[in-house]
Amino acid sequence: MRVHTRLDSPYGPLTLVASDGTLCGLYMTEQRHRPPEETFGAPDDTPFTETVRQLNAYFAGEITEFDLPLHLDGTPFQRRVWSELQRIPYGETVSYGQLADRIEAPGASRAVGLANGKNPISIIVPCHRVVGSTGSLTGYGGGIARKRRLLDFERGVSGSGATEPDALF
Repeated sequence: MRVHTRLDSPYGPLTLVASDGTLCGLYMTEQRHRPPEETFGAPDDTPFTETVRQLNAYFAGEITEFDLPLHLDGTPFQRRVWSELQRIPYGETVSYGQLADRIEAPGASRAVGLANGKNPISIIVPCHRVVGSTGSLTGYGGGIARKRRLLDFERGVSGSGATEPDALF
């Protein structure tokens, strides 16, 4: 059974979705590959207490890693990519090609990019930490401006802190 709740964040409203009590989705407004609202289930805050606590601590700069059970529904290849995303350290980036190498699929950087774009649990599964081969900010389901802000926030770049008003929305 699926349920959802909404959380205001410095990066705009987030929709959290749980399946049988386990987080299976974290979607931003206007996110590419965002499922239709009717698939999120009924509103219910109950299963999200710890997720909300950890997200708020992340946005406050108090934690750099999440410790939550996740249900990542995708193909075996997508799940390999999403698992590897969780190994990218806070404040660091890797290229799509490097990520392909890490999952032992050299030359599959485009496929990695497609899987990255379909990540159902953004921020917690940090797809924003993947960049182009030259370090350029390419593709992000939540938009390049959000990707830049998340990376700047994690790197401690002045003027990008999560506590600042969000001028993007």
